[in-house]
Amino acid sequence: MARIKGGLQANKRRKNILERAKGYRGVRSKKINFAHEALMRAGRYAFAHRRDKKTAFRQLWIVRLNAAVRENGHASYSSFISKLNKSGFALDRKVLAQFASERPKVFARIAKQVV
Repeated sequence: MARIKGGLQANKRRKNILERAKGYRGVRSKKINFAHEALMRAGRYAFAHRRDKKTAFRQLWIVRLNAAVRENGHASYSSFISKLNKSGFALDRKVLAQFASERPKVFARIAKQVV
């Protein structure tokens, strides 16, 4: 059998790496080894930061809710959430925070019903 060196696939792989690294600064967009390393690192950061983004948004919603809850006569965010769960409301923090910031009257009605 003839020997197959795989140059076509190797060139395709290198080309793909350089395509994905386009726009990176300096050697990171021109040399295969540096580009591959930069892509691996970027992938790790992207994965981790997708998780961090969820945490950051949840913290933002909680801060917004806490401010709105205190304006509507409740003691704190945690007591409001506890009463909300006991009263059977099926609204999550994201929706409540949107109501609090975009439709304060609707949120005020919800806060009055939760006692």
